[in-house]
Amino acid sequence: MRPIVHDSNAAHESTSFISGWKEKLKADPYRSYLYSYPHKTAYRQLEPALPLADLWAKEPAETYFLYMHIPFCGARCGFCNLFTLPDGRTSVHEQYIDALERQANQLAPIVGGKPFARFALGGGTPTLLAPNQLERLFLIAQEVMGLDPEQASISVETSPDTVTAERLDILSKYRVDRVSMGIQSFVEAEANAVYRPQKPAEVERALQLLETYHFPVLNLDLIYGLPGQTVDSWLYSVDRALAYAPQELFIYPLYTREHTIVKPGDVTRSGEDIRLTCYEAARERLLAAGYVQYSMRRFAKPDAGGSKQLLPYGCQEEGMVGLGCGARSYTHAVHYASPYGVSRRATASIISDYVHAEDHTVAEYGYVLSEAEQSRRYVLKGILHREGLDLAAYRERFAAEALEVHGELKLLLQTGLAELQQGVYRLTDEGLAYSDAIGDWLISPEVRERMEAYELR
Repeated sequence: MRPIVHDSNAAHESTSFISGWKEKLKADPYRSYLYSYPHKTAYRQLEPALPLADLWAKEPAETYFLYMHIPFCGARCGFCNLFTLPDGRTSVHEQYIDALERQANQLAPIVGGKPFARFALGGGTPTLLAPNQLERLFLIAQEVMGLDPEQASISVETSPDTVTAERLDILSKYRVDRVSMGIQSFVEAEANAVYRPQKPAEVERALQLLETYHFPVLNLDLIYGLPGQTVDSWLYSVDRALAYAPQELFIYPLYTREHTIVKPGDVTRSGEDIRLTCYEAARERLLAAGYVQYSMRRFAKPDAGGSKQLLPYGCQEEGMVGLGCGARSYTHAVHYASPYGVSRRATASIISDYVHAEDHTVAEYGYVLSEAEQSRRYVLKGILHREGLDLAAYRERFAAEALEVHGELKLLLQTGLAELQQGVYRLTDEGLAYSDAIGDWLISPEVRERMEAYELR
């Protein structure tokens, strides 16, 4: 479906227009998952390449987020379009970590001087690495990049088949606060339908082992709208997850995209798209279990967290330092990364280029944000989470009024999809349910044009 065109003056339209606009938006709730803005498909070759020393010298963020991307997994799931390559060879992993360490040594002097408030290992599956290789990543973070594990929140992604005592010992040793495990479904037929090679018994084994380590936050990921799934089978997975009392649960609607094995018709194979019904049923179940909703996807216990005295870090997520092929880095004015690919051939080629690169001191591929796009990003990152958009903070940063610069926000207020309380603009419960449609609607015409022109390899 083509995006609904937004107009900054739409708030002045008639009641019938407002009602019709809302119904049109609600008719197509799952358009795209805007987990970052601008989207990576808006990135292009930067001409000329930008010296990283210049970019980071101008970065106003007081603390940084260190992210390492490990682009390897055991198998590509049918819904996955992330930058990841199914490759379990230890020798390939070793070459990659050597390259990551080389990149870290070049980047550390450039970003040094400000502490890291967060550190995350993502992928792919970082715990696919051999234990000694996994430990190397923590040593690079601490000894090369200067991470202090006592003042930073540390998160690691894993999968059931890679959860072993030896690996969890390493995570515990290096003060990991949060372990996030993708389960997607406890029903074997549903996992098989999206080419996810896991058995329910393997999931339960991994969860039972994780329980014995008492990490401050255990997060579990589930997906609704899987081929063959029903609302009842979806709630069965939710209940199985709740049986382990995780501090966080992320619930994701199934998306199908270019180069994924699962196709759009698989979502509605039964003739009905049940995703919104599944979302509403899970939300009710999770709230009744004492979880707090922080976004369309994230539900957490109110006391989720550890005992560390963490440094502050803003939800707008600037000052993100990315290491590894596929990792994105965010400064306030420039976002950059390696090129993006999904097919095995493209991904393998991009990883090979990274492994053999000698110089990691310039940004060659990314997006330069104008003041208008910086403002739009700030708004989007605020309103798509329960914390909302602090209008005074926006005014201080951009010397303008958010509701005047982004008149679309007034329309969300008039439709009841958003509310304004004590100077904070946030989506209502109804608005959160339609976050993906709202986020897509708020993409600027310039960024959308670049996204639509992108040729995915």
